[in-house]
Amino acid sequence: MNNMFIKVCSLSPRIELGRPMANVKLILKEIKKLETKNPHFIVLPELCVTGYSCGDLFFQDYLLNENDKAIKYFLNNNDYNGIIILGAVYVHRNNIFNCAYVIYKDQVLGIVPKTYLPNNKEYYEARQFASGAVLGDEVIKVDNYNTTFGRQLFYEQSKDVTFGVEICEDMWAPISPATYLTMAGAELIFNLSASNEVLDKDDTRRYIIKSFTQRNKCAYVYASSGRFESTQDTVYSNHCIISSLGNIVNESTLFDNDTVTLLGDIDLGQIKYLKRKDATNREALKLYFDNVLSSSINCAFTDDNFTFESPVSRTPFIPEDNHKEAYKKILNIQVASLARRITHVNVKNVLLGLSGGLDSTLALIVLYKTFEYLNMDKEGIKLITMPGPGTSERTLRNAVNLAKGFGLDIETIEITEIVKKELELLKHDMNNKDITYENTQARMRTSILFKKANQLNGIVLGTGDLSELALGWCTFNGDHMSNYSVNSGLPKTLIRFMVEAFLQYEENVNEILIETLTDILNTPISPELSGKDQKTEDIIGKYEIHDFIMYRFLIAGDSEDRIDYLLHHAFPELSKEDRKYYLKTFFHRFFSQQFKRSVLPDGPKVLSISLSPRSDWRMPSDIKYID
Repeated sequence: MNNMFIKVCSLSPRIELGRPMANVKLILKEIKKLETKNPHFIVLPELCVTGYSCGDLFFQDYLLNENDKAIKYFLNNNDYNGIIILGAVYVHRNNIFNCAYVIYKDQVLGIVPKTYLPNNKEYYEARQFASGAVLGDEVIKVDNYNTTFGRQLFYEQSKDVTFGVEICEDMWAPISPATYLTMAGAELIFNLSASNEVLDKDDTRRYIIKSFTQRNKCAYVYASSGRFESTQDTVYSNHCIISSLGNIVNESTLFDNDTVTLLGDIDLGQIKYLKRKDATNREALKLYFDNVLSSSINCAFTDDNFTFESPVSRTPFIPEDNHKEAYKKILNIQVASLARRITHVNVKNVLLGLSGGLDSTLALIVLYKTFEYLNMDKEGIKLITMPGPGTSERTLRNAVNLAKGFGLDIETIEITEIVKKELELLKHDMNNKDITYENTQARMRTSILFKKANQLNGIVLGTGDLSELALGWCTFNGDHMSNYSVNSGLPKTLIRFMVEAFLQYEENVNEILIETLTDILNTPISPELSGKDQKTEDIIGKYEIHDFIMYRFLIAGDSEDRIDYLLHHAFPELSKEDRKYYLKTFFHRFFSQQFKRSVLPDGPKVLSISLSPRSDWRMPSDIKYID
């Protein structure tokens, strides 16, 4: 199976300025060291064969001849089973071009010349080099073999990846060559650079690359030369960056005293999925597909010994860093959305059924913050707890203490007797704790909330989350229904994160809240409908695993086989049978429960995906999952 991950390497080697043969020998040694990691692609800095800072020596036959000899030596001695992108000069029609050689073993797949030549301040490239913009579609000879010369797309068949190349200044242009390449279908861009270092330039460089990969739905691998270039007037920092879809996958430190080897794994499957979904990308493909040369190669890559450079995250919805900032941003989205709904319907009262569980706890935090944001009287926060036959003392106590911790009143409405009467009307045995028994309780709570909202001229705040919506773990027209569902954009793992973050980052959290929230976080998740020992994760499995599957399915568009592959790496404790169970459970429930999502109450989108039938997820309710 093609696992749809591409291992890339940004390699910034020690060089000896003006000594091409010595440089390619050193580069070959560094590449040899990478055979245990087996990156599919290795990109090196701009003009790394000669060194970038040779000045007018680029005009001289001796340096140009040495460059050609070094390239020939490299081709004759390169047995690495991967694509190497090497910076060197190429002379064509008496013009010198600053180029990227795209190499597989002894074959030059194509040569890409630099388009934009910086010619101001410390840079005078137009003095020595010609721009690739003057070229048409060219076929040239390198070491007696024909190859393409010019801006072009490359396609590697075994990994099903389309890639392109640009060089240093090209990236800084208003419309870079890589922009056209990605619009024509490139999923991966390589940049060979010799970018000097001045104060804060690394921040700008990083921002440009991250922004490019976000806008163009691609990955970008950047390799810049280091301090071994001339420092006559400027210094180079060997900055290497790997970015994908707006994120930094890996990045080097600056001014390393030796060769820099930076590795990273690119999720090609996710890139392809997002490109397929992007209507703007499809329009661009129509315009630019025919405007570049294309070359194809089959490197016969296999994934038999593939290892990830970083562990596969078990909780991909949770940000890896900047937790406080993420907490504030998520909370602000929820608060702003609820504030708009409250002001639109012009009510002073919002009703919340408080169960003592995670979801209603976060809903209360959002509701409290919204009333603060709107400067509303907090007497309008109407909390109701409705213990029934399956309610535990622990959750009831936590619901009451939670209200107390926020300084709010809470009304208790016991539903056990009402439920008994309803079941008697249905001639249903109270000892038969089936779906009717459970759903009667859930719908009774919702019915009470809506009736109370009518009584108080208020609205009912929903508490259900994205994980419950994906799995259909809610009662149709019970907890499934509300006037506004403030948690519907957050999966269960992120709900837990938000409650933990409230404890960690909010100021002046009193002792009652600290104790109560800590206990809520430690309480097993349960609907408490069939008995006090009922645990959701004993029935459907762990939310952490279902959230992982949901992330891979909705955000990366993965097949079951690929999700199974990633589950194996993220949750090695799961057996093959366990993984199969989770996948079957998730997909069976996801397909069969679409009817609940088709009539979903309004609620804010928080992440890049949601399950709203009005926006992100449109799927028929009567489609079957193929096992």
